Amino acid sequence: MELKKQHFLKSIENSKGIILSLCRVYFPDSEDQKDAFQDVILQLWKSFDSFRGDSELNTWVYTISIRTILNKIRKLKKSVSHDRLDGNLAVAIPLTDDNKELLNIIIQQLNEDDKALVVLFLEGYRNKEIAEILEITPTNVSTRLNRIKSQLKLKYNQTSDAVRRS
Repeated sequence: MELKKQHFLKSIENSKGIILSLCRVYFPDSEDQKDAFQDVILQLWKSFDSFRGDSELNTWVYTISIRTILNKIRKLKKSVSHDRLDGNLAVAIPLTDDNKELLNIIIQQLNEDDKALVVLFLEGYRNKEIAEILEITPTNVSTRLNRIKSQLKLKYNQTSDAVRRS
């Protein structure tokens, strides 16, 4: 049991950044980020025995993390008004570059599934890996990423034009 615990803690320490990034993207409030992080860690612990090594550990962590976060959001949407989860969300990740900050705000406005695609893409996962994690086809990943990129570019241009005019 102690060996399992040590292996788990080492795995979590190596994956902590991934989990924190996901929590920041989905939850603008730092308290919500902490709650989500704890929920993810608990779910990873519960699922740790089921990790068979068929995929890389980080892929497994991403899969469990995203599923846990999306389930948490679904539960929150049932119990909390939509005002808190929708609309213009505050930036959760402090960025110094104005362009990155604007892009972050736009990404936070995407629906939960599209956020997952973007986060995985930005973390450097290939379409096949993203497809495995999200349980969709690689073709679907490619199509959706192209649509999301176009959507982000359009929103980015509209927002930056509006900021320049003001």
